[in-house]
Amino acid sequence: MALGIDIANKHAKSRNRTAPKSDNVYLLLLVKLFRFLARRTNSNFNKVVLKRLYMSRINRPPVSLSRLVALTKNASLKTAVVVGTITDDERMEVVPKLSVAALHVSQGARARILNAGGEVLTLDQLALRAPTGSNCVLLRGQRTSREAVKHFGRGPGTPGSSTKPYVRSKGRKFERARGRRASRGYKN
Repeated sequence: MALGIDIANKHAKSRNRTAPKSDNVYLLLLVKLFRFLARRTNSNFNKVVLKRLYMSRINRPPVSLSRLVALTKNASLKTAVVVGTITDDERMEVVPKLSVAALHVSQGARARILNAGGEVLTLDQLALRAPTGSNCVLLRGQRTSREAVKHFGRGPGTPGSSTKPYVRSKGRKFERARGRRASRGYKN
């Protein structure tokens, strides 16, 4: 009896991106560069950066200056790498000296980092300086801080749910009675 090969997954496609959807020429040049580095160096750093360059904007959330400072507290001599945007945080009074590399840095954040004696690199400058990602800390923002995510999960009003309802307004007469207090039927 001859055994065949397992072709049950014959039509199963890999749904992972192999290129960015964007047609931004600068992004495509970065992809070309990091694709080369991922192939030719034995560094996992380049593979991760390449994968993140493919991601959609929702999956490349911004990182604020305050979060950047908190995350690099123990790695002050290293370069913080963000495949996404670094934004300013006005609640922070003093910004320490930082070395950052990112796809995009907001105007305010850039000014404050440079005023503190830090440096802002682009990812291609980083590739020249640290082709294997040595002395770099790869960071990313929080995906779940989007407003839309607050509405995901068990239905609002069901027991144990903290899902935010889609309500027209947050006033006295909007979703405040049944299910919200015991005197009006029940309370969850």
